Formats: sequence, C-alpha cells, structure tokens
Amino acid sequence: MKLRVGIVGLGPQWESRYLPALRALADRFEVRGICEQVAHLAQRAAAEIGAAPVDGFRALAARDDIDAILYLSDQWYGTAPIFAACDCGKAVYSASSLPFDSDDAHLLRRRVEESGIAFMAELPRRHAPATVRLKELIATQLGTPKMLFCHRRVALSGKSANAPSRDRASEARDLMELVDWCRYVAGVEPTSVIAVRHAETPTDEIDDYTMMSLDFTHNAPLGNGALAQISCGYYMPRCWEEAAGFRPPAALQVACEKGIAFIDLPTSLVWFDTAGRHQESLESERPVGEHMLVQFHRKVTSLLRNVSGLEDTLRALQIVQAAARSQTEGRRIRLD
Repeated sequence: MKLRVGIVGLGPQWESRYLPALRALADRFEVRGICEQVAHLAQRAAAEIGAAPVDGFRALAARDDIDAILYLSDQWYGTAPIFAACDCGKAVYSASSLPFDSDDAHLLRRRVEESGIAFMAELPRRHAPATVRLKELIATQLGTPKMLFCHRRVALSGKSANAPSRDRASEARDLMELVDWCRYVAGVEPTSVIAVRHAETPTDEIDDYTMMSLDFTHNAPLGNGALAQISCGYYMPRCWEEAAGFRPPAALQVACEKGIAFIDLPTSLVWFDTAGRHQESLESERPVGEHMLVQFHRKVTSLLRNVSGLEDTLRALQIVQAAARSQTEGRRIRLD
C-alpha cells in the first residue's frame, strides 16, 4: 500500500535525510503536498518531488488525498500541526521537538490517544545502524550492559556571534535524546538520577556543561544493573575549530558482561571481547532516514493501532525534569 503524505516543514535535514529516503521508498510513499513557512522553499521542493505547495498545515491535513502527515521541522508551529492531524484523523510522523512543558506534553498524549491515529515520534539514535547492531551484539556476544558513558560535545559557545540561539528547553531536548538512547540500550528503566550543571554564574540560563548519572540497579533481575553517565557540553567556542575536533569522545561507550563497545553515529561500531578487536562496516545498511520511514509505513498500514516513541519521549522528559530538580536540590532523585 502506498501512503499519500503531506509534509509540514522542510528543516535542515530535508536534502540530506528525508528527500533521499522518500525517493528510495517511492513504492511506499507519494508526497502530495508541502507546507513550509518560507513560500519559495515549499514551491521549489514541491516542484522537485512532483507535489503541490500548500498554504497552511490545517489545509494540508484536511485534504482528502492525504493519508498521513510527515512533520519534519518545528519552525513556529509547535504542536499545532499534530493537533490538526488528530482533528482530521491523519497519521503523524513527528521529527519535531515534542513539548518540554509537562502539561503541554500530557495534552499532546491525550489528543493522540483520543484521536485514534497512528503516531510515530522520531528517535534516530535508536534506529541508527550502529545502535541496531549493538543491540544484536548485546543479545548474542557482549551480554548485559553494566556501564554506559554517553557524551555530546557541541562546538559552540553561547557568547559566540556565530552560534545559534540556545535556551534551557533546547538543552533539555538534547538531554532527552541521550536519556532515551541509554534507556533503549540498557533495556530497563532507571530508578534514580543525580545531576550537576556548570554555568558562568549560578543565574545563567545557558549551561556550559550538564552531567547526569542514571542508576538502573533496582530494576535489574539480580539487583546489579547498569549505571549510565550522560554529559552534554557547550563549552567549546566555534572559532576553536582545531580544538573542537581534537580527540572527541565516543558518542556512546558500553561496558558489558563479556566485552565493551564504542559507537559513533550513524555507522561506526568497534567492540572488544576476549578474542580482541572487532570493527564492523555498517555503511551498506539502510540509512536511518529510510529505516524510520519504513517503520512508520508499517505502523500506519498495520491492522493494529500503533503509537510509537511518544511514551518513550515523555519518560525521557520526566527524567530530565528530575535531573533539573537534582541540580537545584543537590541530591539524588528517585524515579517513580
């Protein structure tokens, strides 16, 4: 079954991720309309892919020749395009940032549940070839994860004239993605979190560095579960280009019962066991954009209703909010 889709927001990854994926999956997706806040970008993209530019996401969602909405970029819309799709009974693939405010997040979940639509929140770290292969190795070769070290170093500075604007919510969304990644790899839920932050002054809205430690111990079968350290640093000025690229840590390091693995997304995986070093080439695997759209197509065409990623994203949000409490109160926070 070919899905007729409308696109809301093109975003920075349209050319590199979504357009190649839609072309490769032309037997599963047909783009009928594109809504973009910059009109000439919508017209150009629509002409390139054989679709129609549409003024307004509500008009796009209401079209009879649209089965699903691909919400690919936040822009100024917020959750409004998702609500419009819910009102029209259209499935949603959301690559946008879900709300950081708890009330807004729970309103979104309620609207999606009440509408009965298929919904998929994009979680690219889960679907990256290196992560998929790591999960296979955990099940077959490496054994249960014991320690996870997840790092993200952004070569930006809040004081740099060339740096994009950042705020507390955007930093929290970065952390939410890393928290979800660690939860997925560990395979169990964390039971507590403790976190620290560094800023120029205690009243600064922007952090130079945030670190949290997730304890998975009490949810493990034998009480000896994993510990995850997650850090996100914005302390490297963009003008220091050579320093920014010097010895970057692996995006994810996982120490398991029988070995250790190092991941750099999307396709770099090196792992070690008693036999030595193993370096796998994953370049030939399906790109992450294609993989996620294939999953969405399966969910929409399934006879069962599917909501994917929303609960995981909301759980990651709760953990990041608990980490913020830990920073403020200077203590470990239990996660219920």
